[in-house]
Amino acid sequence: MLTRRGFLGYALASASLPYGANATETRESFEAVARRLSLAPHGDPRMVLAPPFDALTYDSFRAIRPAAGGAADLPLGGDVTADLLPPGFYFQDKVSIEIARAGGVEPIGFDPALFSYGARYFDGPPDLTEAERAGMGFSGLRIRAPYRTPAISDEFFVTQGASYFRLVSRETLYGLSNRALAIGTGGEGPEEFPLFTRLRLHEGSAAHAGGVELEALIDSPSVTGAARLTIRPGEPTATDVDLVLFPRVDIADIGIAPLTSMYLKGPLRAAVSDDFRPRVHDSDVLEIANGAGERLLRPLSNPARLQTSSFADGNPRGFGLVQSARRFDDFEDEEAAYHRRPSAWVTPGEDWGAGRVMLVEIPTADEFFDNIVAFWRPEAPLAAGGTYRYSYRILTGAAPVPDAALQARVAQTRSGLVHGRPGHLQYVVDFAGDGLEGLNVDLSASQGTLHGVAAYPLSRRGHLRVGFQFEPGSADASELRLVLRESTGAAASDVWLH
Repeated sequence: MLTRRGFLGYALASASLPYGANATETRESFEAVARRLSLAPHGDPRMVLAPPFDALTYDSFRAIRPAAGGAADLPLGGDVTADLLPPGFYFQDKVSIEIARAGGVEPIGFDPALFSYGARYFDGPPDLTEAERAGMGFSGLRIRAPYRTPAISDEFFVTQGASYFRLVSRETLYGLSNRALAIGTGGEGPEEFPLFTRLRLHEGSAAHAGGVELEALIDSPSVTGAARLTIRPGEPTATDVDLVLFPRVDIADIGIAPLTSMYLKGPLRAAVSDDFRPRVHDSDVLEIANGAGERLLRPLSNPARLQTSSFADGNPRGFGLVQSARRFDDFEDEEAAYHRRPSAWVTPGEDWGAGRVMLVEIPTADEFFDNIVAFWRPEAPLAAGGTYRYSYRILTGAAPVPDAALQARVAQTRSGLVHGRPGHLQYVVDFAGDGLEGLNVDLSASQGTLHGVAAYPLSRRGHLRVGFQFEPGSADASELRLVLRESTGAAASDVWLH
């Protein structure tokens, strides 16, 4: 998985043995290792890569593949297997990998012979010295199972680079990414990328459900930690995450359960890219089920400059990045198949207290870089020397977002310039549901002026369309808020925010 930036962090150098060796290590918990590491200085994360791993191109890196009997098809119980991924190219931070079995933990030592090498770029496996092999590790792993069809073992999880990991469901393809942790995302200073430095696969841990359990050791200049992921593929794919953090320093700009995605263009700011496709995005909506019982819906955008939005809350019920367009005609792209990209929904597993859901939108000129990040930020900073625990579930799939049980749901948002009125924007927001004509429009803008607010039925779709013009005037930014209300004043729809 290629990420949008270089990464910061530290790779834990650990003793390793060839896969299949009889020797085992003590099953020390990653939480204990992380606690101990938090008291030590942070180190250099990079491996010393031996040739040819030190000079790989995009194509030559892709020509190195896990080999049968080597890095491919490591059995984890039931029909679940893992493939180990090679280092090099963008991935120069050492990841140590081990398998926990009934008799102990077996580290897997890096060896070029674990991989196959495309003849176009290589003469065969490189001959490294023992010291060169010992100084190198893996870049990550992927996990497979026959969860789509009994005849094919398909990927449902991959981690490669920093603490990024991607999940896919039975009905979707890879799209948005998850991270274990975000630090400084969208802030004024440099972003910090904590690393998965050590991965521990558990044999037979969730085989009864066709899934797997994975532990990850986390390290960066500011924090250490451990994450336990229990993953069960399906529709949707369900991932339970238990995270413990040990800050080395005070951290105010932390991001818990980050979701990272891409939005280039859509009905909002369609003119931002001269492209034959009507939409180009992995996600197009941020949804939040807040602690007050509201369902907030924030369409994503490709802004003219970096934009950070904050949604204060207490004990959120969930949030997620959604791919709402599901037809091929929405995208007209058979190769990228954006209509099959997954949505992701995060449900907190315990009292998260006060904080805010953060949304960061970064300008982009193409579709090859993730420019959308959403995460939870606790109100109180994490204090150096403390211990912080978070648990949550991620549902990944075509429609993993829980039903909001509302009379009206936002179906789509469109915008454009108003001809003959420079600076004015026209918005239309369509709502789907029953009995919409009797609802009242509650629309406001924190800055600027609203004109021509009107609500009328779209008979072709059975929707209610709310249209209005917005004049920003001298305002640098404004929050637009729209909700349909019953005659009693109770909310009957999502709260649309832009």
